[in-house]
Amino acid sequence: MTHFAKVTAALAALAASPALAQSVTDDTINLGILTDLSGPVAIYGSESLNGLRMAIDEINGAGGIHGRKVNLVVEDHSYDPKKAVLAANKMITRDEVFAIVGHLGTATNMAVMPLLLENKVFNIMPQGASPGLYEPASPYKMAMAPSYADAAAASLVWAFEELKPNHLCALYQDDDFGRSSLAGVEAFSEAKGVEIVEATSYKRGATDFSSQIQRLSAADCDFVYNASTLREFVGSVTEARKIGYDPIFLGTLSNYAIQVPALGGEAMEGVYAAAFIPIPYADDPNPAVAEWVAKYTDSFGEAPGLYSMFAYYAMQVFAAVAENAGADLTPESFAASANETELPVDALGNPAFNISEDDRLSNRQVRITRVANGKWENVTDLLPARDF
Repeated sequence: MTHFAKVTAALAALAASPALAQSVTDDTINLGILTDLSGPVAIYGSESLNGLRMAIDEINGAGGIHGRKVNLVVEDHSYDPKKAVLAANKMITRDEVFAIVGHLGTATNMAVMPLLLENKVFNIMPQGASPGLYEPASPYKMAMAPSYADAAAASLVWAFEELKPNHLCALYQDDDFGRSSLAGVEAFSEAKGVEIVEATSYKRGATDFSSQIQRLSAADCDFVYNASTLREFVGSVTEARKIGYDPIFLGTLSNYAIQVPALGGEAMEGVYAAAFIPIPYADDPNPAVAEWVAKYTDSFGEAPGLYSMFAYYAMQVFAAVAENAGADLTPESFAASANETELPVDALGNPAFNISEDDRLSNRQVRITRVANGKWENVTDLLPARDF
């Protein structure tokens, strides 16, 4: 089948679906965000919401998208997949959203995805890193983060070449997020012949990591791939430091956040993580970033973090695709525009955007970062995300 024929078939499938009644009117576009405002990653959720609102305020202040103002519907899922499904169902059936932008959480995204696809609602730049967010390809999927598995594999290739540890071990959250990360560790282990000496898990929301850290220490693990979310990453590393256990800790894409050194203090010095969007610091030598940080801080009374920038960028991408779709914004025109819109690396250092009908992931690279003097600093340039 030719590319033209594939596009035609995809648009025909879209045209056969029910229209999204009031999601787009002459004056407004209804969008939604599902995020955590009261659960274990609520700090990230607050950042996400602020970043999205900042972008929407700028877009609406400039006249909207072809004269339509963006109306944002906000739902708190508390990082709970069941709550996320209920909230998404409300957004679809009552709020009639055109798209969900910057949905925070891998496990919550995966729980909601079937509902979005069934109801023909776009999932724009979710803040999660599962291949299910872009595979199998669908017009309603638009992702930016390489999978936790691919990012883990890329990180481990670098770590074992450069840091040369002796024993590979893993600590992971027992859910889709953690198991996806562990899959990357296992892929690396098989491809490179490096034995996984110990792999231990914890339940989402855990606060006591003493037994897991004791197991890793007893196994003489000098390198731990730590697939934990914010509080759990800080808590587990702090527990290790407390008992004098000092392996190399390498975290996931979700651990590259200003809150890690802010909450963990000295215990976080020297930890590593993968990243693909730069954390916006006020003293960034890039004047565009410094200006953006000042504006955000003035608006919300606090410094931005990674998820602020991620959500801001996600909204900018949606606006660019919707603008290119023309004044007659429909699911069909938006889907066609997404495949034709190409965006370069922006002034803030966010990744380029380029997807196609068959490839719904716009970025496949990560870089290694490290905490030094209370801030994250880049250790490498962008590396290709490996998939063994």
